[in-house]
Amino acid sequence: MQGQLVAGRYRLADSIGSGGMGRVWRAHDEVLHRAVAIKELTAALYVSESDQERLLARTRAEARAAARINHSAVVTVHDVLEHDGRPWIVMELVEGRSLADAVKEDGRVEPTEAARIGLWVLRALRAAHAAGVLHRDIKPGNVLLGHDRRVLLTDFGIAQIEGDTTITRTGEVVGSVDYLAPERVRGHDPGPSSDLWALGATLYTAVEGRSPFRRTSPLGTMQAVVEEEAAEPRYAGPLEPVITALLRKDPADRPGVVEAEQLLAEAAEGRRPDAAQVYVPTRHMGDRFESATHAVPGAGTAGHPGPGTSTHPLAEPMASPVHHMTGPASAPTSIGPSGPASAPTRHRRLRTLALVVAVAALVGGGTAVLLQKVDESRQRNDTASASPDSTSAGGTTAGKGAGTGTWVSVEDPLGFELSLPDKTWKREVFSIQGDLKQIDYTPDGGEHFVRIAVDTSSDFNDAYEHQRDLEQQLDRLVDYKRVRMEKNLYRDREGSLWEYTWTAQAKDTPFPGPRRAIEQTYFSRDGVEYAIYMSAPAKDWATTGKQFKTVLQGWRPKGA
Repeated sequence: MQGQLVAGRYRLADSIGSGGMGRVWRAHDEVLHRAVAIKELTAALYVSESDQERLLARTRAEARAAARINHSAVVTVHDVLEHDGRPWIVMELVEGRSLADAVKEDGRVEPTEAARIGLWVLRALRAAHAAGVLHRDIKPGNVLLGHDRRVLLTDFGIAQIEGDTTITRTGEVVGSVDYLAPERVRGHDPGPSSDLWALGATLYTAVEGRSPFRRTSPLGTMQAVVEEEAAEPRYAGPLEPVITALLRKDPADRPGVVEAEQLLAEAAEGRRPDAAQVYVPTRHMGDRFESATHAVPGAGTAGHPGPGTSTHPLAEPMASPVHHMTGPASAPTSIGPSGPASAPTRHRRLRTLALVVAVAALVGGGTAVLLQKVDESRQRNDTASASPDSTSAGGTTAGKGAGTGTWVSVEDPLGFELSLPDKTWKREVFSIQGDLKQIDYTPDGGEHFVRIAVDTSSDFNDAYEHQRDLEQQLDRLVDYKRVRMEKNLYRDREGSLWEYTWTAQAKDTPFPGPRRAIEQTYFSRDGVEYAIYMSAPAKDWATTGKQFKTVLQGWRPKGA
């Protein structure tokens, strides 16, 4: 695509960033002879026609939202257009890197510098709120740090504009789960203070090098957001009380924009703002008082849950960043008539199982409603038959295999080839979120299914250890039993094969009863983690087990 002319005007140069929704290109405006950045909404390639219209509406809303804000700390949007069947946004080019990249590359940001960055983000938010715009997705990846030390806020793609008719589905929550304010997790409408909470979580990540509430699953993360205090930051210095103030659970207890700006200004000068202490709660601990910023025993830290932390997989009820719960109902995660649902996370992600009953109990009724909306969204996902004439997955007839019908070889748009029992198996795109992508193929709405998970940034480098970690999350599955978990060689690479059984409950899935699943995981030479997973009712396993062997034989990643 490099060198392509978009809309007869913008010449693409090199890709400078990518995420779950799209890719950002450096480009040259051949009319005004200037460098620009262009966001290509690649998500439009994987959604239905109706969702393409919704995506275009969101793109236009992003342009409208940014256009309403007149501030030097907000990335300027020059144009929004349609090209090659999907929307593109032409923006100001910022030479530099994101705060997320800075944390990843440097480990952490010095407190005074983090405060300076936060101050500019807050000023951008103040201007946005004054214009009636809520950002709703403040996170390190959306804060740009210019080589000239400018700080800019970008990506108003899921912003809410006061007075506009919503273009999200009813009950849908959008944003990155790590940075969702507690009131949003509970399903309440966001307000300006929700953006400030996300800013507090972003600043915590900046100085500590890790997200304050991230756990091993979205459910654990959301539970932590609602119920737990962040572990006391060790490297925040003068910024510590400001972060604590912004991360108060009750929106009414957080400082307002004006107060927060003053606190950040003092911290940026290296002074610990005394005024922030009024926002720091105390709690009685035996015969003494302790600040609520102290670590909660057993609460765990990001990626290392303590004994009190739930680590069960959760469907991510977000329209954006962080992976949707999208597994077929065959894993006991289903929450609606259509069945399928899964649960990956961005880090140490869980690919397979979730318990909606645990979601409702641990996170609250609001989330249960959101999960229902995820299931409704799944029903609207673009599905394409795995037949030779399918537009989404072209296939060619292959040899006969276990099961019924004639096996077909499918070339998936995400860059892998897969053999399926026959052409009735339909493709469903559930999770194109950041570095983890999941594709399902099912002939019956999720009672039987194959799932392919592709993770280009796994937190593990050993397939067996990753599966052992995942297994620890399955303790609530009724009758869970490991059949086998063993290291092996797959495609000349070290991998691991995991097979297990459990009993799916009628309250959790339209396909209750004994079930069985098997997963082959391995890492390619370029470090990509692949998981090929298959699940079906236990009574059908004689056929499904044979089918899985043929699926493995026909699997080919891109470039292999």
